[in-house]
Amino acid sequence: MFMDQGFQLLCRGKARRLLFLLGATVAIVIVVQYFEFPSSRVLVSLFSAVNTRSFMSRNSSTGSEALGNMTLSNGINTANTDMLHEKTDSDEASDDKKETAEVSESEEKKVSPNNSDELERKRGSSDSFGLVSNETKSDDLANQDKKPTLENGLNTINSSEEKKAMAPDTSYINVDKDNAPISGRNRSSDALPGYPSYAPPMMNTLSNKTFSTDENSSPVIFESSNTPSVRKDTAGTLKRDENSGLLPNSYSMSRSGSFSSKVTAAKRKTSKKPPSRVISIPQMNKLLRKSHSSSSSVRPLWPSGVDQEMLFAKSQIENAPIIKNETRLYAPIYRNVSMFRRSYELMEKMLKVYVYQDGEKPIFHQPILDGIYASEGWFMKHMEANENFVTEDPGKAHLFYLPFSSRLLELTLYVRNSHSRTNLIEYMRNYADMIAAKYHFWNRTGGADHFVAACHDWAPAETRGPLLKSIRALCNADIEVGFSIGKDVSLPETYVRSAQNPLKNLEGNPPSQRPILAFFAGNMHGYVRPLLLDYWGNKDPDMKIFGPMPHVKGNTNYIQHMKSSKFCICPRGHEVNSPRIVEAMFYECVPVIISDNFVPPFFEVLDWESFAVIVLERDIPNLKNILVSISEEKYIEMHKRVKKVQQHFLWHSKPEKYDLFHMILHSVWYNRIFRIRPA
Repeated sequence: MFMDQGFQLLCRGKARRLLFLLGATVAIVIVVQYFEFPSSRVLVSLFSAVNTRSFMSRNSSTGSEALGNMTLSNGINTANTDMLHEKTDSDEASDDKKETAEVSESEEKKVSPNNSDELERKRGSSDSFGLVSNETKSDDLANQDKKPTLENGLNTINSSEEKKAMAPDTSYINVDKDNAPISGRNRSSDALPGYPSYAPPMMNTLSNKTFSTDENSSPVIFESSNTPSVRKDTAGTLKRDENSGLLPNSYSMSRSGSFSSKVTAAKRKTSKKPPSRVISIPQMNKLLRKSHSSSSSVRPLWPSGVDQEMLFAKSQIENAPIIKNETRLYAPIYRNVSMFRRSYELMEKMLKVYVYQDGEKPIFHQPILDGIYASEGWFMKHMEANENFVTEDPGKAHLFYLPFSSRLLELTLYVRNSHSRTNLIEYMRNYADMIAAKYHFWNRTGGADHFVAACHDWAPAETRGPLLKSIRALCNADIEVGFSIGKDVSLPETYVRSAQNPLKNLEGNPPSQRPILAFFAGNMHGYVRPLLLDYWGNKDPDMKIFGPMPHVKGNTNYIQHMKSSKFCICPRGHEVNSPRIVEAMFYECVPVIISDNFVPPFFEVLDWESFAVIVLERDIPNLKNILVSISEEKYIEMHKRVKKVQQHFLWHSKPEKYDLFHMILHSVWYNRIFRIRPA
């Protein structure tokens, strides 16, 4: 009996010691991970392997599709989405500003000297398990490597245009109250005969979401419960909130024509800095000519009949007969109206596009049709439904379309307050890797004949890596963050207020009924708008420059101001692009673009200086003088040209000749033709 009691006491003592050691070990692990790991979510990610999904093929039989806490119904045309980031705190904006995409050393070593499209500057740090650190220790990341060079001498842009693409992405956490109807269609996808139906093995820890594959399965995402949830009471429209945001009062300008930014350390976090170098429109023109004459695209690994067809089309365009008496195309608004019309005719007759069926909703095949990101959604909708251009035979395809939504990528995968977009970037990188492993089409040209259309501010970062060699139609067409003139396409940012009637309120007053010289109203996003308001707000009766206007049903006050103004000011916000450019043309107002290094939409074919006024940011103090120097006769002609170019910036429920859908597709076709190289 005494031995039994002694044995029990001994066991209890051992148990207490074991529990103490176990508790101490857990405490040490928590402390170490808190201080040592960049995301402080290592333990969380280990226990988050739930709610798996794949972006390989999509089930056509399910009534709804769930991703994390987001459930999207196939039967309704709306989605209840979490109102992410109603107001961005300055710390998050600053952290995100510094974040850049990463590429491994092994990728850089694979690049051949004459294939600069494959270059991507290595960012951050990574370990063997794919953990990516997003931390930056100084503001230097915001400026490093932003040294574009022009070989013709003035401002130089690096001769390797893809090195520009590796410049840091300084996008803001600029996600406001946006909800849009999400239309859904069930699709299914199968590998083509003779090609593997699995993705390459990969393992990436992406914030609190992990991609994982084995040799016999598709890549899947393990998601934690931290996935942004869907608010059930949210209305089904995605629109940028124009009534949030405060005017920074830390800016001042001198009346002599120069201005300075007196920004405290705290205020500096709230907006980007001006670009280190400014590329003028004449310099952009030289870059375009150089890109189209150098044939710098990747040479195909093996020949194809479609290459010969495109080389024939190129010859036809370059030798286009001079047109006369063209009723629908007004020659002064184009670089070369004869080349444009011939190219458009050949596109209608020849172009075939293969649309990948791979990828699950909501990130793929799920168009958003209203709000400020509507361009990517309307293009996706029309492209996937088109019977004239779409082919099911990839061997006949001149172009390959990857139908993803950059807005829904952000809504689905971005972890609020994480200060990190690494998981979004890696998700698209893994998707491209999967396409390359599953099909041979990508590998023939290295992706040079593939294209995406993405309107979210973060799209330049999300389409790096393998997608950098493809044609990227981007709303954020910023040379400073890697937009490649002559390869990429500047996608117009359109604010569609009604998906059922995208042409609602289309028209404007004639020149004689436009008493206001210049008008702007909106949030004080970025660094340019506060400067504009600080210098011109309530200072001149001819210059109607305001902050956010009081909300009126139907936004009639704002619309009437645009219809009654000669010039509509279109300053950049957080990024270079703005929906006001298309809005101005919608209401027949001459746009005044104030956004350094912004490549205007359809730059390949349109002569923007013929119908718009482009003002450098440093010339804001001289804005009125610039506008009043335009004679009445010249203004009337510019107004006429705005009305003529308007047809190229309109969405229609069913695509029409020369409309926005066809113009986007044409610019992709046009740039591909002028960069193609025979095998």
